[in-house]
Amino acid sequence: QVQLVESGGDLVQPGGSLRLSCRTSGFILNYYTIGWFRQAPGKEREGVSCIVGGDGSSYYADSVKDRFTVSRDTAKNTVSLEMNNLKPEDTAVYFCAALPSAFTPVQVMCEMKLGDYWGQGTQVTVTS
Repeated sequence: QVQLVESGGDLVQPGGSLRLSCRTSGFILNYYTIGWFRQAPGKEREGVSCIVGGDGSSYYADSVKDRFTVSRDTAKNTVSLEMNNLKPEDTAVYFCAALPSAFTPVQVMCEMKLGDYWGQGTQVTVTS
């Protein structure tokens, strides 16, 4: 049974940091690309960052470049998203999703918001 479980969401002040985790099970992370997506109220879902489980190559949306860092630990079947210098516009529910790596480039997964399996999401709120 495939599962993705996000954790780490919280309420934080502007300029603060958070680390989100996506714990995966039921598939081999090396063969999948994991994406982080977010959706704010009234807005479309946005691809934030995606990482290939096998070689670690990654993609970032322009809105988070130089602030967010994605990483994976294949031994722990976990993908993390380190978020620094958070802004109010980062407020959203953050989801992780999995897609087989073989046929879809990492950038396409993020930009097209693709995923075969999705987690339930974790809330990130940035406010003073």
